Amino acid sequence: MKTNTHPKYEAVVFNDLASGTKFLTRSTVGSSKTIEWEDGNTYPIIDVEISSESHPFYTGKQRIMDSAGRVERFNARFAGFGKK
Repeated sequence: MKTNTHPKYEAVVFNDLASGTKFLTRSTVGSSKTIEWEDGNTYPIIDVEISSESHPFYTGKQRIMDSAGRVERFNARFAGFGKK
């Protein structure tokens, strides 16, 4: 492998701003902000708006859209379209 062509792959902490959950994982992103983790080591911290802890798809709290009502409104709106 060539040297100095790949980004550094190191441990970082992701902070979910929506739920307050923090994850320790590895990534190529970096940050100037740091946090002391439970193991006593200091890691860069990345703030994210949403993660698997707060995303509606993963938490099972997604909204069901009223697609039947939307289809009925569309059909009523364009019922006479194209007729002569």
